[in-house]
Amino acid sequence: MRREILNLLETNSRLTPSEIAAMLGRSEDEVAAEIKKMEDENIICGYHTLIDWDKLGEERVTALIGVKISPVRGEGFDRISTRISKFEEVKSVYLMSGAANDLILTIEGDSLKDISHFVYEKIAPMESVVSTATFFVLKKYKDHKVIMSEGNGIDSRVEGMA
Repeated sequence: MRREILNLLETNSRLTPSEIAAMLGRSEDEVAAEIKKMEDENIICGYHTLIDWDKLGEERVTALIGVKISPVRGEGFDRISTRISKFEEVKSVYLMSGAANDLILTIEGDSLKDISHFVYEKIAPMESVVSTATFFVLKKYKDHKVIMSEGNGIDSRVEGMA
């Protein structure tokens, strides 16, 4: 039941325990208790809202930053990854395998210049950082399982539900 609840919440975090219970043929109390337990165990780490910032007419830029690291003996990549994770601009940090970059960061800013400044003022000068590579997102076609409509923002169809 856990995986089923998680799949539903990952697709739509606004589903109520009552709605999930109806979808799974379970009792509302059973579903609510399981959700609470998963929150307490940090299996469910938070709930997010997907926003189409383009509809506001404001510039919002997303970039993927590849970071090559010289790992510190006894600490590997943990110390630098934790430090990078604390920056507000950083939305995600992933340790990668088989890639030219050790870490991939997702960064958001108000402009290309803001992201560039962030990378060369805060990330590149860090000890252990060997190099960075910045890739700017030009257009989002799909984000968090939601297909972004051509010119219309979010398409109400979600993967597996269309």
